[in-house]
Amino acid sequence: MPSFYKNILFEHSFKKRYGKGMGGISMDKKLVAKMLVIVLLTGMLGGCGSDRTDSNHVSQVESGTAVPEESALSEGEASSPEEQSAQPDTSSAEEEETEMTEVSYNRVSVHDPSVIYDNGTYYIFGTHMAWAKSTDLMNWESFQMNINADYAKLFGKEWEEYCETASNPNLNGNLWAPDVIYNPNMSKYCFYMSVNGDDWNSVIVLLTADSIEGPYEYVGPVVYSGFNTDSHDVKLTDVYQVLGDGADLTRYQNVKNTKLNAIDPCVIFDEEGSLWMVFGSWFGGLYMLRLDENTGLRDYNTIYETIPNEQDAYYGYKVHGGFGVSGEGPYIIERDGYYYLFVSYGGLVADGGYQIRVFRSENITGPYVDEAGNNAVYTKECNDLFEKVGVRIMGSYDWTGNREIRVAQGHNSAYVTEDGEIFMVYHSRFAGGKNGITEAHEVRVQQLFVNEDGWLVAAPYEYAGEKISETGYTMDEMCGDYEFVIHTPTTYYQTAGSKTLGIMQPSNITLNEDGTVTGELEGQWTYEDGTPDMTITVGGVTYKGVFVKMPSEQLYFNPNERKVVMTFTVLGDNVTAWGSK
Repeated sequence: MPSFYKNILFEHSFKKRYGKGMGGISMDKKLVAKMLVIVLLTGMLGGCGSDRTDSNHVSQVESGTAVPEESALSEGEASSPEEQSAQPDTSSAEEEETEMTEVSYNRVSVHDPSVIYDNGTYYIFGTHMAWAKSTDLMNWESFQMNINADYAKLFGKEWEEYCETASNPNLNGNLWAPDVIYNPNMSKYCFYMSVNGDDWNSVIVLLTADSIEGPYEYVGPVVYSGFNTDSHDVKLTDVYQVLGDGADLTRYQNVKNTKLNAIDPCVIFDEEGSLWMVFGSWFGGLYMLRLDENTGLRDYNTIYETIPNEQDAYYGYKVHGGFGVSGEGPYIIERDGYYYLFVSYGGLVADGGYQIRVFRSENITGPYVDEAGNNAVYTKECNDLFEKVGVRIMGSYDWTGNREIRVAQGHNSAYVTEDGEIFMVYHSRFAGGKNGITEAHEVRVQQLFVNEDGWLVAAPYEYAGEKISETGYTMDEMCGDYEFVIHTPTTYYQTAGSKTLGIMQPSNITLNEDGTVTGELEGQWTYEDGTPDMTITVGGVTYKGVFVKMPSEQLYFNPNERKVVMTFTVLGDNVTAWGSK
């Protein structure tokens, strides 16, 4: 078969951005016919002609059950496309060394996805009563429950009495970021929903069901925020029950003190079987309450002191934020003796700096710290987007392995399997929007790994069924040319006129067999024999992480086709970095 035909149908990788006027063009019968004619002519001419081939830019759309898969062109991308350079012919031996696989995805839009695994199926529950399920974390199917039809009845009491205002009259737009957990003490699925008020007058409400897909029934409120003695009457809450009648509420009126929004619950059992809920959004910080394992509601027998930056008598243990800094969507998992706290910083819009940072603690109630030892609780005002506090899991980046530039990735959840695999589920927006929608968002899943120092690092590409080799990789697999991206924590995607800022660009480096790193950055690298663990030192920083071989996201003629490449993911000096061959 002529190499030209092979290059077009199997090996050619299309650029991830095309020139104007080419977006959305898909492969049709006429194009196939033209290609076949070229193949026949090439064969009749004995393969004569140039050894280099110019190819048409073709964008193929991959369809999902809910949201179309990405095409090679993101509408409205601010950065200028580069011209596709002609591709040299490759030998048969080189072609055989390229490992390809096919992976299909069905996409869904679920904002603030909270994941739970139940009887062979992963479920995600999100804001605005959006839910979906999958058996493989790649192909998602949306579904509905009784909550979608009965929400006014289920949440009407708290809404009408406490949350509704003239400026915020619609309940269905204020059901945010639920979390679902199975409680074996109750033999119930417990569904914790944020009922949002526009003046922080919010409440987290518990529903329960015998089946994860419902029907769910009302149980009661768990915690309130925004209360005072006039506009949001504290007597409609349980605050006086906890603090005593006539308690001083001054600190709850100040966003630089303890005024917060009681939304974004995450409920978790600790290693001793105690039930906890972490919650909150911005301003006064994120807090943690002990729940009653037998009711799923607040445990009124657990008493807290009011200690600045540590505890509050009503909200419980302070685990993050304060002094008006951003921070929401807290989520906690446990792995190998550490509790990991994920927090989303910034504003959730595409150019709002939304991002995931992680801390850890040996105790579920904290204190939580990052790799540099910084406490997650702030003790002064600042713009935390420009602080190196918390390990930023990933930023926005542009390298060969992309088919999209993800931005404002955030409000994640995570699931730890019985085998110890960790899957992080989050929503993402896209540079320039998607399908003509600036704030379009979709669910993405990436695998997390634990480096030798016990810190989480994320796979460089979305989950595609890959398994890390627990016994490590060969020298030939590890050595070679890589693109290397450092996820600078203090920059984020923004647009300024026609310019785009905050998208990290890769450096080209080579991992050599003698342990040196050469190229645009120089240094050393090592690996731990019989494990996937690796260390790389460049720019005076030593990063620790793992090698993992996995499919990239580079776009090919067949959009389901993916090239399997060696990657590494590392953390050093409180900053994450990725490498991809």
